[in-house]
Amino acid sequence: MARPRTPLLSRERIVTAALRLIDGAGLEALSTRRLATELSVSGPSLYNHFATKDELLDAVVDSVIGEVDLSMFDDGAAAWPEALRDWARSYRAALAAHPNIVPVLAQGPGRRPNALRLADAVFGHLVGAGWPRAQATRIGALMRYFVTGSALASFAAGFPADADVYDAADYPHLGEAHRLAGHRGSVDEGAFETGLEALLDGLALRFERLAARP
Repeated sequence: MARPRTPLLSRERIVTAALRLIDGAGLEALSTRRLATELSVSGPSLYNHFATKDELLDAVVDSVIGEVDLSMFDDGAAAWPEALRDWARSYRAALAAHPNIVPVLAQGPGRRPNALRLADAVFGHLVGAGWPRAQATRIGALMRYFVTGSALASFAAGFPADADVYDAADYPHLGEAHRLAGHRGSVDEGAFETGLEALLDGLALRFERLAARP
């Protein structure tokens, strides 16, 4: 019996193709027709695996979250500041690899298994380290806001490389702003690391005050 010309359709294969499409052309490029063409299948066959586009998007987002390393939270292997630092870096790296999916991801975990496992790991580690449950919830939210926000867009790339844009009469402090776009990686990475360390330093002080309370 001859083998089929294309691999059998599966949820994993559909998610991989959808993510590749979003990475290459943006969220607006994702449609049943285009995805079916990418997979060399008929459009209706996709609905055997995903009932709606939203269900498919959830699976795509969850696949990206599945790239985030959570091993630093295993069995209290690291102190909470180091665990949060390593996790935030891994989280940002996953989002930076798939920036077009970030707006959907920023909506929250919903029913996504990997996203819920991530939330559970962060919350459990913080509570296990001695943070009150309410504070642990807020810290998890704070870190998610910070990481997803840092991945939404490039600060440096938002400044035109044309020096004429920055008339000294109007913008006396932006005389070097046209150089920012040329240093996108170092500016954006440096901003993330500065913010991350500032957040962790502030949380460490807060944790010390909580521990000192009678």
